[in-house]
Amino acid sequence: MQISPKIEGGAFLHSIFIAQLGPINIPPPFMPPSAKKTENSSPEIASIRSLEEIREEVARIGPIEKEEDLVPGRMSWTSESQKKRLAFLKQRTGLDLLHISGELPDLEADKLKGNIEHYLGMTRIPTGIIGPVLVHGSEANGEFYVPMATSEGALVASYHRGSRATKLSGGVVSVCVAEAIQRAPAFKFQSLSEAGQFVHWVSDLLPHYKEIVHQTSRYAVLQNLNVIIEGNVVILIFEFTTGEAAGQNMVTICSNAICQFIIENSPISPQHWFIEGNFSGDKKATVTALSHVRGKKVTAEAHIPKKIIQSILKTTAPKIAQYWLTSVMGTVQSGGIGLQGHFANGLTAMFLATGQDVACVAEAYIGLTRMEVVENDDLYISVTLPSLIVGTVGGGTWLPTQRECLDLMGCSGPGSARKLAEIMAAVILGGELSIAAAMASQDFVSAHKNLGRRR
Repeated sequence: MQISPKIEGGAFLHSIFIAQLGPINIPPPFMPPSAKKTENSSPEIASIRSLEEIREEVARIGPIEKEEDLVPGRMSWTSESQKKRLAFLKQRTGLDLLHISGELPDLEADKLKGNIEHYLGMTRIPTGIIGPVLVHGSEANGEFYVPMATSEGALVASYHRGSRATKLSGGVVSVCVAEAIQRAPAFKFQSLSEAGQFVHWVSDLLPHYKEIVHQTSRYAVLQNLNVIIEGNVVILIFEFTTGEAAGQNMVTICSNAICQFIIENSPISPQHWFIEGNFSGDKKATVTALSHVRGKKVTAEAHIPKKIIQSILKTTAPKIAQYWLTSVMGTVQSGGIGLQGHFANGLTAMFLATGQDVACVAEAYIGLTRMEVVENDDLYISVTLPSLIVGTVGGGTWLPTQRECLDLMGCSGPGSARKLAEIMAAVILGGELSIAAAMASQDFVSAHKNLGRRR
């Protein structure tokens, strides 16, 4: 099976390789892996509910907000309110949440190998609940109560307000359209000519690399290989799917197994090689985090009627859209990657609550928010998160409080990682809506004065 690498340098490099090796294939203009996978996902996207259907339903039956669905003790900090919320969630989900409530002791130290070294104890972060968040997705369908761990006052209240507005508007359409995670080992050679010979050899073995991965991991699947050449350095970009795991460790181990085969069998030996050439974007804010998929690529949308904007968000669609447009120019002038208000706030809080690798927020927060006024002074809002690295197994997801938070949203079993990603995107959309409304209504400062400080 001939695999044509992605080669930078065009005709010049091509002529060198032809002179040294004979013809090799130069591929057509590179299409990001996320784009290719998104096209394959189109039947799944077409099967979900449209905003028009949701709007018609809301118009027919009206916004529904039953008191028995609402989290009790809203804006109350008493122990009694905490007990009411725990009892409410037990009645709704059947879960006691004994670890979250603090009724059970911490884990014994000998059970924490793989999660911590030099263990001292637990750093406790307050955990709140928002919802119900209404989601229409390919894996997440229905109402969800979402835990958020944070020490920032006003954060949970803001995300709850935004999610309430989306629920009363018919919910959020949220779909995971692609998934992949990369590892990018680098190989240094004596010359560009040697690098070219290596590329010619290494690019023809994708089926064998897939078999190595199959023998190394029960869950990882190697999907693709791309090649970057920079002088006498070659970076191989291995792209995987990893089941329900976020997968950073999994793809490192699998990539290492492939590299061991390459080092043992390559006719051109590198001077040096490294398991990561710092190209994958792991835990860094990079342009590739926006233009490619890393983890789960999720996009979500909602249509917010004028009356909901007025009653819940205390402003208007034109004011929100004007703030969004102003923020676009601010983002451009500051050199930001992507365009969004505060993805990192909600992602960090949900990552902490559900046992994700929190450092991955550095890449996961890079995305896009769009807001525009539509007919009747309603608001259309969408968010896209191209690099949402989340999982429901592995890492910190097995820890007691984190497992309870995942169980609270029904995020276990096949498809649960995509489900979690779709729920998170819906929550992020609500947070973007709420903060933009607060800015537009001039309530941002007062909210933080009232909720962000201790009395």
